[in-house]
Amino acid sequence: MDEDHGLAATVFDALGADYERAFGGSAAHHASLQRLLGDLAPHSRVLDVGSGTGRPTALTLTGAGHDVLGVDVSPVMAELAARQVPGAAFECADIRELPLADGTFDAACAYFSLLQMSREDQSRVLRKLARLLVPGGHLVVSTVPLDVEDFGVVFMGHEVRATSFGPEDFTELVTEAGFSVVWEQSTLFTPEYEAAVAEPQLFLHCRRA
Repeated sequence: MDEDHGLAATVFDALGADYERAFGGSAAHHASLQRLLGDLAPHSRVLDVGSGTGRPTALTLTGAGHDVLGVDVSPVMAELAARQVPGAAFECADIRELPLADGTFDAACAYFSLLQMSREDQSRVLRKLARLLVPGGHLVVSTVPLDVEDFGVVFMGHEVRATSFGPEDFTELVTEAGFSVVWEQSTLFTPEYEAAVAEPQLFLHCRRA
């Protein structure tokens, strides 16, 4: 595991369930999941990248009868998710290094899980997700659409380094990875924790081209 994912694992190990309490109530996230459910065939295989505590993403998907594999670099998050969503499978791993067969999944989710990767690695992961999906498979990806690179911020009391793109550049990154964007939403969300401020969020629903 490289330095950025080592830091991410440390931060999210420390946050644990506090992260779910802060972000789990996002109306836009829940609406995105409902939209994805409407696109999925019964018993779809879904990869959840950066699965966190398993809620709301894996819980919502398994509750609808889908087969979910969650991947997270934080051992604490992966263990918590396994307890909270026993109907899904979870692995503590770096998605960039995890060996998975091409065409294994009908859909993939990456809710805010790319922000602590370099721009090059974000591109690599999106291209990997395209390979992992069946033709016409679904991708839901979200980010904080700001033009920043290796930017130091304090996140829920922890120092982290964040990298992202402006909305147009992020959309271009996704399409260059082999996806067509079929729906998008931009919103502002204020997490539920002390000193939280409203942050922009971008949700893209895509199909493998």
